[in-house]
Amino acid sequence: MRFLTWNLWWRFGPWERRQAAITAVLRAEQPDVCGLQEVWSTAEGHLAEQLAAELGLHLAWAPAALPPHWAERIPASAPPGLGVGLAVLSRWPIEESAVLPLPRGDGPDEGRVALYARIAAPGGPVPFFTTHLHSGPAGSGVRCAQVRALARMVADRRGAGAFPPVITGDFNAEPDSDEIRLFGGRLTDPAVPGQMLLDAWRYAEPGQPSATWDTANPYLAGGLGLNIRVDYIHTGLPAADGTGRVRSVRRAGDGPVDGVWPSDHLAVVAELEA
Repeated sequence: MRFLTWNLWWRFGPWERRQAAITAVLRAEQPDVCGLQEVWSTAEGHLAEQLAAELGLHLAWAPAALPPHWAERIPASAPPGLGVGLAVLSRWPIEESAVLPLPRGDGPDEGRVALYARIAAPGGPVPFFTTHLHSGPAGSGVRCAQVRALARMVADRRGAGAFPPVITGDFNAEPDSDEIRLFGGRLTDPAVPGQMLLDAWRYAEPGQPSATWDTANPYLAGGLGLNIRVDYIHTGLPAADGTGRVRSVRRAGDGPVDGVWPSDHLAVVAELEA
């Protein structure tokens, strides 16, 4: 079963050309389930609706608030009701969905949320989650509070099926950060007692490029100049028969499509045993 996570960079940059590139990558990758962050919306609809229609996928949607620091980047020509949200696209029907507002801690009121969707896969339900955490470079404390809330949501919604929970998103944190260690629960006490979540990238081939914030991407010119991984697919422990075991993981959307890079982030794709 193929899972994908991708931050679509809202309506920044050449967004109309990027939209075609995003669609092309998703069509080529053919994910069974994907979590999308920074999905633009307007009073007339949102990008995820268009992607679902073009690709023949089912959809769950969670509106979020526009982060305050985006205000100065919104053009005067912006359409009415311009907003942002999270989306889950699925090859199979979505039986249930729920939205969790995430805590702000001592950070700004950014309106961050997490989205849950129960996927009616042929072999049984798949509990799937996607989120986009606080982006402040020094905001580890805020993200720790957010991953605690997210971990509780996973524990509450994972269900009793054989397939482990799959959690995707832009965590805005590097792999050795406190928040990622806390969420995974293997290198420190887990956010929820007894709940361990595996970073799928641990199964990557040695030497495989891992940065999802990659300086090869021209949208990052003038930034920190660092290659870092901030986008994740986490899974619960596989079942005794191997259901949910990570078979492979890699990046996608890691180059231009018809002359334009799809997003400022690269996607992550993981294959799990069904």
